[in-house]
This record gives sequence, structure tokens and C-alpha cells, in this order.
Amino acid sequence: SHVARRARNGHSYAQIPAEVLAAGLCGPRLTSLVCYLKGKLHGSYSGIRDFFGDVLSVKVSRGYLAKLIQKASQAFAQPYWELMDLLPAQAYLNADETGHKENGDPFWTWCFRAKTFIAFKIAPSRGSDVLMDVLGQDFKGILGADFWGAYRKYARQCHILIQFCLAHLIREVKYMVQFPEPSVQRYGKSLLAGLKALFSTLHQKAELSKEDFALGLTHAQLRIWDSAVEPLLHPGRYNNGNPHPLIWNMADRFHRHGEGYFRFITSPEIDPTNNCVEQAMRFVVMDRHMTQGTRSKRGRDFCERLWTVMATCALQKRSAFHWMYQAICAHFNGRPVPSLLLDSS
Repeated sequence: SHVARRARNGHSYAQIPAEVLAAGLCGPRLTSLVCYLKGKLHGSYSGIRDFFGDVLSVKVSRGYLAKLIQKASQAFAQPYWELMDLLPAQAYLNADETGHKENGDPFWTWCFRAKTFIAFKIAPSRGSDVLMDVLGQDFKGILGADFWGAYRKYARQCHILIQFCLAHLIREVKYMVQFPEPSVQRYGKSLLAGLKALFSTLHQKAELSKEDFALGLTHAQLRIWDSAVEPLLHPGRYNNGNPHPLIWNMADRFHRHGEGYFRFITSPEIDPTNNCVEQAMRFVVMDRHMTQGTRSKRGRDFCERLWTVMATCALQKRSAFHWMYQAICAHFNGRPVPSLLLDSS
């Protein structure tokens, strides 16, 4: 390559560096700022355009901002897929999903939270096919999730162990406590007392000896079991042998899947609730309320990658903006983009 070129007027001009040509009008820092405004502040293209003009005195169009977004999306692709490829190998994983819109059509944003990273996947389905696509049929870890049928189907098909969310169960039991049917109320109160005993023991873990803590969990677990399956053992105590459907369904659930609520006792690395992944998705839910979703697969890809960057950096307590700046710099210079894993070389 030539270091310089000769212009017609006889002057020599240095060749424009490749990274400058790749960046265009906005360099890595401004490109990272656009991503930050989109991901952290849920900015619209019009809002970011006005911010650039009013605050930075840089006139840009909505179309140009979309081009910057696509450049960043390319920079984030390899680190994103690195995390997605690691999901099937995780020993413990939490998952949840929430609604998403693409051109007004219903999609679903899936969130997968591992110990050191978080990854997002936007799919047109809320079914077990997404779990099969992301985790595969050979996933051997314990999956933390709510009682949604897709998780149960995936677990049944692939022989997966699940820790069902106790927070979701408590909400259902509290609904039963407030239900107008007296037998449902009585059943709900009995279950709720056992759940309160369980969480009381969990909250006292630091104060109890190892033996007392294990004993407390065992007693609370047995209390919940006894209350949950009582209608199956003594149906005559409920409406002359005809338990209300709410009672019957809950009793049948514990008969079929009850062990899934207590997996955390023998595998303490997994949480008894799915709160950790719900908290990781909170900013995505806010984005759904403040934007119109995505319009194309390219936009969907960018959101998956940007949300993964934002959530993973927050989990690792480091600056998402700083990581994005490093990644975009490396991409513009043709260098390997840094990993999102803290222990990666």
C-alpha cells in the first residue's frame, strides 16, 4: 500500500487510516455514546439526533444513527455468540421471558442468567423450542425458572432438573388465601404458613449452625409437602370429596413436580427464587414500555447484543460504556474484540 498519494496540484497527502475510514463521521467514543443512550436511557433515534445537535453541536440524521448502531452490532457479535455458546455448559442457569414487539407482531425476549454473565435472545416463540435451540438437548445443569409449561416440557423431553421459583408459588398461594371460597382460603393459609417457615429459616442462615439450618429447612419442607398433598390423601375434608379446582391443581402440581421446589436445598448454588433473572430483565421491560420495539432482524440482533453487554457489565460491576468503547475501537482497527468474560485472556 502507498503511504501517500500525489494530488494533481503537486501536493502530497497522507493516506487516511483504515480505522478512520471504518468509523466515518463519528469515532468509537461517539458511537459508544449512541449505544449507551439507546441501551441505558432507552433513547429514540429522534431523541438522540436532537441530543447530538443541541448538546454536542453535531448534526446527524436518524439514518446515520442507524448506521452507527449497525457498526456497533457487528463489533458486539463475536463476544455475544461466545456467551451464547457457553450457556449449554453452565452447571446452574436461570431463565425467564417477557413480551417484545417487532412491527407490531408479538415476539418474546428470553433472558438467561449464568453466574458471571447474562445473555438475551429475542424469538417469535415462548415455547420449549427456544430452550431447545439455545440450550440443546444435552444441557446437564439445573435450570431455575417459573412454572411456565415450556420449561416443564423441555425438562421432560431432555431430563433436565428444574428449581421452580418459590416467589411465584407464594404469589399463587396468597391469591388462594384471598379467594372467597372458605376451603380454598384454609388450604392456602396452611401452605403459606409452611412457606413462611421455610423463608424464616433461610433468613436466619447466618445465625444458625449448619445442623440447625439443615434441620429447619427439612421441617419446613415437610410442612409444605403435608399441606400441599393433603387433598390427595384426604379428599373428604374438602367439599365432601370434591376439592375446588384451585386446590386440586395445586395438590396435583406437588404430586407431579413438588421436588422441583426444593432443589436448592441439595444444590445451594441455585437460588430458591427466579428473582435474579427478573431483576436482570427489568431494564428490558422498561425499554419495551418506552420504545416501539424493533422493526427488523438487524434491529433484533442489535438489541440482543446491546442488552447482553449492558446486563453482563452491570452484573460484573464494570462500565458498559468503557467496554463498548474498547470493543468498537478494536473492531474499527481490525483487532480482536475483547471478551465479555472477566477471566478471559
